[in-house]
Amino acid sequence: MNESSELRIESGWRPGVIGRITEMHARYYALDHAFGSDFEVKVAEGLAAFVPRLAHARNGLWCAWIGARLLGSIVIDGQDQDDGAAHLRYFIVDDGTRGRGVGRILLRAALRFVDEQGFERTRLWTFEGLNAARRLYEQQGFQLVRSWRGDQWGREVTEQVFERAKSP
Repeated sequence: MNESSELRIESGWRPGVIGRITEMHARYYALDHAFGSDFEVKVAEGLAAFVPRLAHARNGLWCAWIGARLLGSIVIDGQDQDDGAAHLRYFIVDDGTRGRGVGRILLRAALRFVDEQGFERTRLWTFEGLNAARRLYEQQGFQLVRSWRGDQWGREVTEQVFERAKSP
């Protein structure tokens, strides 16, 4: 990160965020986890379908910026879980920015929104081996509730669901 510019967190869509968020996901998961084009397409399609729903009060998108450079993102989808849980999605931080607290700031912004909206719980899907992200989730009260072997991302991994109960 360029120390002469200040990090800012902005909510909502801006031109280019769908492409940049997709790119960050595709690069990271291809290089570090051998996910291919099927994964990139799923991210792009899912994010493109979500963005028009930002007008709904229970949905949110937060991006971390320095100047005009998007460094990370996180989404709360408050409409896609049948039981009314908040769904944490599209959480990613740029490769050159990891380990500098940007992910923690984004996660806290999203969870503050969840708590303000009064969701009973927050749910996220991930897979085994993303240890830094798991530590962040657990520090914020998430617990592993289910795991299984699956290949929805283009190769077999141990998929996981984490949940966080409503904050007191």
